[in-house]
Amino acid sequence: MEDSDTRAILPEDTLTSVDDDIPINETFCNNEEWPLSTQYLWDRISEDVGYNGTKGGGCANTSGAPDPLQKEVETLTAHWNLYINLGGFAVGLFVVTLLGSWSDQGGRRPVLILPSLGLALQAGVYLVVMYLKLPVAWFLLGRLLSGLSGDFNTILAGCFAYVADTSDRGSRTFRVAVLEACLGLAGMLASIIGGQWRRAQGYINPFWLVLATNLAAALYAYLFVPESVTPDPSAKLFTTRHHRAVYRLYSALGDPTEISSYTKWRRYKLWLYIFCFFLVVTVHFGSRELYVLYELSSPLCWGPGLIGWGSAAQNLAYLSSLLGLRTMQRCLEDSWVSLVGLASNMTGLVVISLANTTELMFTGYGLCFLYMAATPVLRAKLSKLVGPEEQGALFASVACVEGLCSLVASSLFNSLYPATLHIMKGFPFLFGALLLLIPTGIIGIVECRDQRTDRREDAATS
Repeated sequence: MEDSDTRAILPEDTLTSVDDDIPINETFCNNEEWPLSTQYLWDRISEDVGYNGTKGGGCANTSGAPDPLQKEVETLTAHWNLYINLGGFAVGLFVVTLLGSWSDQGGRRPVLILPSLGLALQAGVYLVVMYLKLPVAWFLLGRLLSGLSGDFNTILAGCFAYVADTSDRGSRTFRVAVLEACLGLAGMLASIIGGQWRRAQGYINPFWLVLATNLAAALYAYLFVPESVTPDPSAKLFTTRHHRAVYRLYSALGDPTEISSYTKWRRYKLWLYIFCFFLVVTVHFGSRELYVLYELSSPLCWGPGLIGWGSAAQNLAYLSSLLGLRTMQRCLEDSWVSLVGLASNMTGLVVISLANTTELMFTGYGLCFLYMAATPVLRAKLSKLVGPEEQGALFASVACVEGLCSLVASSLFNSLYPATLHIMKGFPFLFGALLLLIPTGIIGIVECRDQRTDRREDAATS
């Protein structure tokens, strides 16, 4: 494969709108802003280095020399994305665990309101940067301010803890899946309308929507969301007790003076499930970051319309996974439901790794129709391993793991893609499918062991 294939140099009449129409996936929440901000970084950096995107010939032209300016823009954009995300994650890592654990005593509503205001503040900083044409380094300030308020990961922690507070063990998996499906539905709607709006009116108005939506979310949480735990007025926020509570989750469960074999096994399962969650979400994030680049370049050479439909198909899987999970729960245990979801994900990734036509690419998306069935099962299993007074600390740690997944996925898959182009263009997707074999094996082994234990206990009692 020629090097120019990897850069997806499109004809002038299409390339000028490609970046405009990369879908605004999940625009309404923190990481949901990243396509917009990435596009803005690309355009600003392109303007700074004098790159206009038209210096190479068409996508089908695989004999042209690589454009050094495009490579420079790609590199600078990737670096600034990394700096911005790393800065937000580093600050948010401490704030998420602090607020999440504190919410077990202080209440869930504050951890829904404060991060929403922080995200609105971040959007406001981004708007100031755009209006005044400030250096892109100011984006980092907005990200840090959002991180200090807890960032989107704190909202996730608060929402999932709220669901755990208000559900029983039998319905928890499905209710967690409903919450995840809401994220997918938001992403699907944003994918359909975002690109056209961005192309018609530029960056400013979409970011005003981000600002208004986060303010509306904070107002809604303040006015209409009832508290799910009894707040303790004496609960202190700024204390190391909250971080120690997260540590205790993974160091011991229950009374440390009475560590039984059952308690140890619960602790091991907590570690095993969080490791499975890390691998599954890393593959989700990593493959998602490469889809647009994979579709833009040869041999697919998709335009804005197909890219929008492809992103909508990805997010539609949230709803199909929800329906599939609900159906399979009637006859299968949750663990086996998650294995079916992982099998769907692996099959779809293998097909996508080989896709050289539009039909085959959409076939891969179709085979992934249950790929989001695994994560709600893992979240619910983790929730059932801890007590009601530890749900905030648990989901705060899960949110931190999810933030770590984003960083690992971005660095791993974006490095793997150019490094393996000469071997197999779709290798990162195949690599993701192979990674998913690990959680598949772990979940299957844990479930088999639990079933054997239950059968022995039933036999002993009878």
